[in-house]
Amino acid sequence: MRVLVFSPYYPPHIGGLESHSEEFNRHLSKTGVEVLVFTPRLPIESPEEEIRDGVRIIRFPAFEIISNYPLPKYWPFFWIPEFWRSFRSLWKYQPDIVISRTRFFSTSLLALIYARLRGIRLIHIEHGSDFVQLSSPFKTLLARLYDHTFGRIIFRCSDLNISISAAVRQFIKKFDQRTSPVIYRGLNFDELDQSLENVSLRQEHPEKIIIATAARLYKWKGIENTIEAIRSLPEDTQSKIIFFIIGDGEDFDRLQKLSSGLPIQMLGKLKRTDVIGILKASDIYIHSSLPGGGLSTSLLEAMYCQCAIIATPDEGADEIIKNTHNGLLIEKSSPKLLYEALSQLIENQTTINRLSRQAVQDVRARFNWNKSIEQYKEIFDQIQHDA
Repeated sequence: MRVLVFSPYYPPHIGGLESHSEEFNRHLSKTGVEVLVFTPRLPIESPEEEIRDGVRIIRFPAFEIISNYPLPKYWPFFWIPEFWRSFRSLWKYQPDIVISRTRFFSTSLLALIYARLRGIRLIHIEHGSDFVQLSSPFKTLLARLYDHTFGRIIFRCSDLNISISAAVRQFIKKFDQRTSPVIYRGLNFDELDQSLENVSLRQEHPEKIIIATAARLYKWKGIENTIEAIRSLPEDTQSKIIFFIIGDGEDFDRLQKLSSGLPIQMLGKLKRTDVIGILKASDIYIHSSLPGGGLSTSLLEAMYCQCAIIATPDEGADEIIKNTHNGLLIEKSSPKLLYEALSQLIENQTTINRLSRQAVQDVRARFNWNKSIEQYKEIFDQIQHDA
């Protein structure tokens, strides 16, 4: 079987979608499926073509019209023949199935066009669970208009939509009433085990509770609410903690200003191994998202790295976190509720230890790539049989 994957981003670009796509492709390839990935060449120093872990990757020229939103350089005023040469090269390929990821990116439209022109079945894997909230009302309005036009087309014209969480499935129902199976991602346990704890971080802050979050810095990630929660803590409590914000995005500068004078450090975008190293050195991980994402990879990785979790129910967290069992699940992202949860954990190392131990057990039991790939291959076989 041959599978052609249109991915909006791909490593070495860093993010949860990127790791999900790469690990999915790698494990699928190990079962004997031939996988070809078509993705933007971002960062621009990425090779145009390579083979990584048995997966062939073709990267096309692209630019980011806004932070974390790539577009191919195919428009007349950005005319670059290399894009069309890359896109035409796909016609030499004979895939059995085409896969697109996340309706919000132009690669999903390209996948739909390619699949329909070639008469090939298209499976769309959706990562979003709500309309996107951006830094300005105008950008948010444009994103909403996109969803109601191109997003709707992608959902309705695919042969099957697969959801990465139950929250995503509920969102898809706003556009398409067909059944959308939920398949959870796996985690690369071997890679996580091989990543070393950032010991120097613990040495620099030997008496402090280390708190972390890792995300693309958009408004809907709710990180502003965590900052305000920390601001509300008494000064003597603030002196006991350090909060690391890992990631980049359009909200970076605003969040940095809000963090001024607080025990908070903005670390920007880091290598994946560095992120894991910080998570392993952390005591608490905060997932403060509002509705938007599908299933947070960073949340799952933080659980595996033995962090005690404070989480809102969004981005699929309420499908993973059971309150007081493997984390603290709060009702919504708000400074008051985050403040209360933080206050509860900062003064109770015994609770931190208990929640973190249970989190590891739960994530290892549920998020296994071998199980996920079996489910995907069953769907591939069925969709080919129905063709």
